[in-house]
Amino acid sequence: MKVVRFIGTRIGQLLLVLFAVTLLTFVGVNTLGDPLVNILGPLAKVDCSAVEAGEAEDFSSQGGTSEGDCAIVAERRAEFNLDDNVFVRYGKWVGDAVQGDFGSSFSQQRPVSDIIKEKLPVTLRMAAFALVLSLLISVPWALLAAFRANRAFDRGSTVISFGMLAVPNFAVGVILLFLFAVKLQWLPSRYEPGTTYSQFKSLFLPSLTLALPLAATYQRLLRTDLIGTLQEDFVHMARAKGMPPRHIMTRHALRPSMFSMITVFGINTGALLGGTLVIEQIFSVPGIGSEAVKSIVRDDFPTVLAIVLIIVTAFVVMNMLVDLLYTFLDPRVRS
Repeated sequence: MKVVRFIGTRIGQLLLVLFAVTLLTFVGVNTLGDPLVNILGPLAKVDCSAVEAGEAEDFSSQGGTSEGDCAIVAERRAEFNLDDNVFVRYGKWVGDAVQGDFGSSFSQQRPVSDIIKEKLPVTLRMAAFALVLSLLISVPWALLAAFRANRAFDRGSTVISFGMLAVPNFAVGVILLFLFAVKLQWLPSRYEPGTTYSQFKSLFLPSLTLALPLAATYQRLLRTDLIGTLQEDFVHMARAKGMPPRHIMTRHALRPSMFSMITVFGINTGALLGGTLVIEQIFSVPGIGSEAVKSIVRDDFPTVLAIVLIIVTAFVVMNMLVDLLYTFLDPRVRS
């Protein structure tokens, strides 16, 4: 029962966060400008008062507003519920969103769900690749640094990790792009759809750009916790039994040292989709990050809202999964 109650509490918190963020985003984007202008352009500014007063024929003959223009405006206002207040529109948007309907893109004049289906898989592949790379780099690095704590390798690792954290990821991306794509020409400078191998090559540099700061963070956390765990009595007992150092590090010290890393891993994983915005622009990756940037520039509110919902959902779901993983690693968390 405690587990069920724990999961129910976390799901309730997840829904509350989703409600708060989407409501604030929806109200924000709808109060920054007139959605009708983004849909119809200058036509949204026409004055239909003459048509409503029955003077449409004379007014249109002078090059003004016609009944057709006003009919288009009225149709669009009805289609996007623009005669309702913003909170009513939000309620209708939520009702459609839970069914997978995010409306139509203002700029592309096609369903936003089709855009998401096209762009999201590319971003997910890049994010998953980045997470795998970050773990492949950070875990062995942390084990070696902890095993050689306060020696030359550990001190050098500290300098390198701090340097990787200090440099912004877009700067890292530009450096990697110049070095491996322009100078050495080992990898493509932009995304190339096609075979699995060509996509792998195209996504390696942007994924590595995302992975390096993550790897530095995980390495610092895991290395510190490993050093503390190696001072525990059960580790001293394992050493007294003559167990090899590699066995002690991987079998005895690694698992209880991963709590801090798991917390940050979950937070970074959820936030990784949002962090792809700049990187996808640098490497011309056609994912939801680059689509979000384009949609913001074009005031394409439905597309922006859908992408925000996806990013926030990923963030809160990953944090909930981390909490559930805690209950597996340490049942005391449920109490």
